[in-house]
Amino acid sequence: MTSKFFASALAGTALLAMSGIASAETPLERGTYLMQSIVACGNCHTPKGPNGEIPGMELAGMAPFEKTPGFDANAPNITPDPETGIGTWTDEQIIASIREGKRPDGSIIGPPMPIGLYRGMSDTDVKAIVAYLRNVKPVKNVIPPSVYRIPLPPAYGPPVVSVPEPDHKDQIAYGAYLSGPAGHCVECHSPLTPKGPDLANNLGAGGFEFHGPWGVSVSSNITPTGLADRSDAQIKAMITKGTRPDGSRMLPPMAYSYYANIKPADLDAIIAYLRTLPAK
Repeated sequence: MTSKFFASALAGTALLAMSGIASAETPLERGTYLMQSIVACGNCHTPKGPNGEIPGMELAGMAPFEKTPGFDANAPNITPDPETGIGTWTDEQIIASIREGKRPDGSIIGPPMPIGLYRGMSDTDVKAIVAYLRNVKPVKNVIPPSVYRIPLPPAYGPPVVSVPEPDHKDQIAYGAYLSGPAGHCVECHSPLTPKGPDLANNLGAGGFEFHGPWGVSVSSNITPTGLADRSDAQIKAMITKGTRPDGSRMLPPMAYSYYANIKPADLDAIIAYLRTLPAK
């Protein structure tokens, strides 16, 4: 009887363990969620036509992407194509390009890639993004290099050794992570200075101008000053649908179609964090 009891208990434990493994989120699943929601790399790296993103060209690069007095930026092909994409890059080289802004040949990636914020992306999430990129369809698409008329830094900081996973149970801290290192919301929604977005003094104050085929859009104030008269539901509609409380449509480049896939709990965390920013 005793041996049968222990055998049964061990079998039950094994089943529970297998169930736990089966239900755990894989790197590819996490990477797919991030890339199809808050991280939204495709918003910059997937070419667009009159009707939106061009089918079959996911992450194949977009040129021209952004033109300013300081640079003409083209979003490179980041599909696994070995000739025109990142198919020959190692996982470590892809991670270094994301978090350190450094290509395998040692050259520096310039703006508008938000390297300063991506340096805070966790090891788990950056590896998950690599897993997703490895599974994207390779597309042969030559994108010319960006042209910079401003000096680029020799480096964005020391090599990123390791970044721990944020505490998903700490709503404010996780909201800060999603709004910063993951989604770089605070970069686009902070005023631009000659040295880049003013994250130190005017975090979330808005005023960043974006010039595109739609005209000029100006990022809004997402501190409590700008959100004071907005309910959480209204803010969620603005993020995921691009619709203001009065029903008017918001302009690009916000990635509304991607943000529509953000999990409700993650939206709650983002909004909770934004409501804690210093009013500007």
